[in-house]
Amino acid sequence: MRRDNLTWENEFILLGLSSDRQTQAGLFALFGAAYVLTLLGNGLIILLIGLDARLHLPMYFFLLNLSVVDICYTSSGVPQMLVHLLLEKKTISFTRCGTQLFFSLALGGTEFLLLAAMAYDRYVAICDPLCYVAVMSPRCCAGLAAVSWLVGLVNSLVETVVTMRLPTCGHRVLNHVACETLALVRLACVDVTLNQVVILASSVVVLLVPCGLVSLSYTYIVAAVLRIRSAGGRHKAFGTCASHLAVVSMSYGMALVTYMQPRSTASAQQDKVVTLFYAVMTPMLNPLIYSLRNNEMKAALGRVLMRSSESKC
Repeated sequence: MRRDNLTWENEFILLGLSSDRQTQAGLFALFGAAYVLTLLGNGLIILLIGLDARLHLPMYFFLLNLSVVDICYTSSGVPQMLVHLLLEKKTISFTRCGTQLFFSLALGGTEFLLLAAMAYDRYVAICDPLCYVAVMSPRCCAGLAAVSWLVGLVNSLVETVVTMRLPTCGHRVLNHVACETLALVRLACVDVTLNQVVILASSVVVLLVPCGLVSLSYTYIVAAVLRIRSAGGRHKAFGTCASHLAVVSMSYGMALVTYMQPRSTASAQQDKVVTLFYAVMTPMLNPLIYSLRNNEMKAALGRVLMRSSESKC
């Protein structure tokens, strides 16, 4: 196609999940409640880790970073989604679309990498406990977190630039609930081979590699736990990893199914479900999983409440 026939849109129209007003009202209440619970749950985790000195440990340092990512990730898309559920015409400007895409990709990639760092922390704690303090030093933890954020941001920048440069030649209706890579690529009126390569490379960097490291860490963890003779010791060791393993399975599972499958079998409806799962469900469930199964978090909450009541007296 000739260059002078290529056009770029100033805004996009999002089709959303449903055009039925009653359905939209129900979704608004559901997503609104989930968003509030996400802010409260992750905010509470950040507050407890910041206030309780006993939680100033590597595992909780990564958990704090994960909670920050969850709050930022859900806030990058859900508020706009809620507003659109109240509007008949759901439009988003080109600039806002690119901004939303950048932050969703950056925060999503950072979360996958942080989960790999948390798996490494559990590996050292169980497989090499005598060297845990030396290996998982504050400097090492800060470095792992910084790399996770940096790689997530750089990966997102590359993918966003390559995606937003695509001309759509008058097509501006996105069959999605938000600005998402695959939905934008489907609108393109030019060859998208470069985009497919970038998406594949991105999936390898922020998805397959971290997933492989997590799998390797847990292979060694399971082998080490099975060598523990007492049933109580094995149960305690598995208990320290249960919450993280649940979040890892939830986060990596759907992403692998979505981004590593052939493009011919992908559907817009499936992309919507995945986006909602990561934007609404995962950030809400993460604090519940970590806090309900973690006695140290419960004890920290009790200590903070006790100090608060004593200060009032």
